[in-house]
Amino acid sequence: MPFPEPELWAGREGCVIDRLNYRLISYLRPRALIGCSLTSSNPAAPRWAREGGGCGWRCASDKPESHFQSQVDFVPTIGGVAPPLHGRGQTSSSEPLLMEPHLLGLLLGLLLGGTRVLAGYPIWWSLALGQQYTSLGSQPLLCGSIPGLVPKQLRFCRNYIEIMPSVAEGVKLGIQECQHQFRGRRWNCTTIDDSLAIFGPVLDKATRESAFVHAIASAGVAFAVTRSCAEGTSTICGCDSHHKGPPGEGWKWGGCSEDADFGVLVSREFADARENRPDARSAMNKHNNEAGRTTILDHMHLKCKCHGLSGSCEVKTCWWAQPDFRAIGDFLKDKYDSASEMVVEKHRESRGWVETLRAKYSLFKPPTERDLVYYENSPNFCEPNPETGSFGTRDRTCNVTSHGIDGCDLLCCGRGHNTRTEKRKEKCHCIFHWCCYVSCQECVRVYDVHTCK
Repeated sequence: MPFPEPELWAGREGCVIDRLNYRLISYLRPRALIGCSLTSSNPAAPRWAREGGGCGWRCASDKPESHFQSQVDFVPTIGGVAPPLHGRGQTSSSEPLLMEPHLLGLLLGLLLGGTRVLAGYPIWWSLALGQQYTSLGSQPLLCGSIPGLVPKQLRFCRNYIEIMPSVAEGVKLGIQECQHQFRGRRWNCTTIDDSLAIFGPVLDKATRESAFVHAIASAGVAFAVTRSCAEGTSTICGCDSHHKGPPGEGWKWGGCSEDADFGVLVSREFADARENRPDARSAMNKHNNEAGRTTILDHMHLKCKCHGLSGSCEVKTCWWAQPDFRAIGDFLKDKYDSASEMVVEKHRESRGWVETLRAKYSLFKPPTERDLVYYENSPNFCEPNPETGSFGTRDRTCNVTSHGIDGCDLLCCGRGHNTRTEKRKEKCHCIFHWCCYVSCQECVRVYDVHTCK
């Protein structure tokens, strides 16, 4: 959708606002701008725009209905350079920008022993695992404590702090769905809890696995943010009012339509913020991120509820709803199986050498925006290999009756399998009693368990 230029909101010219702020502000309720004016430290700006000291939206602090929590909530770039951040969006040109001790230690550790992680790895995904994730509901989130954020992501976190728990929940949702979809594959989306690179070296290469993980994580962020807005847990977004056309025959609009466009926009602005390098890997990540988000929009559907005596459905209300995330995972898993292999091409542009991707096989249909792309082959994941991130398949449970990849022949890579018996206690002989409870007996059953050698 088109986004307004900054001066249309301010009514005057003179302040340079970065794309993140005025793209997102167009989604906010109009009343959020009550009492707000645009300020700028740009010397070319008129006097009224220089009074605030920093470029941003200055709002009255006594507006309870406004989502702005301080005088200056937005800290956009000035002339393409982001000012140093102090406290809640305050800027200062005379004070040096000091790095917090724990971030300095993290940076030194990465420079000395983990330069591989900095190459382009989305280490901010670690927010979805470990202690930081478990404390999201009870402790305030400190944006500076999230590892791996680029400046644009850090500004986003500080400006829209109440959305960040949903961002973390979305990444967690994507990881869980990845592990479900690959539960019977040689690579089963294993995560490493004590590492910033939560998938290990697997994502270092531009493989199918990396394509799927980026797509499902971006889709998860869009999904979780959209759901959070519809549930009313965030004050800067809510139900969708943009896509309500005339009602159909036998139903009317009602309930809360989920604003998937806003969730997709948040995912695009945050997840793609680090993918601005002129190399092939950045182009691949951005494409696969967008493929994941497009899947959300393509699967939006009308959900209806009947009203009337004894379920007569005399009145039916409908609203736009997202699908179950399992449907998103199933669709992207199919795209993983049919992913398009690409080749890297280099072009000379005004900004220097730029790498782009081209389909490797011209006889095949070129990939669309909904397809996943990759340009490096995957390892076989049969044996443990710390360089590729493979954990191997030894001791993995396999399906002896399956001829697919989850079968013992393929999953065990031809090494054979072991069989053992296992006793399990289960509920059995359940009886429903009126009214109203169910009683069951406990039975012990014996199962054969097959594991790879």
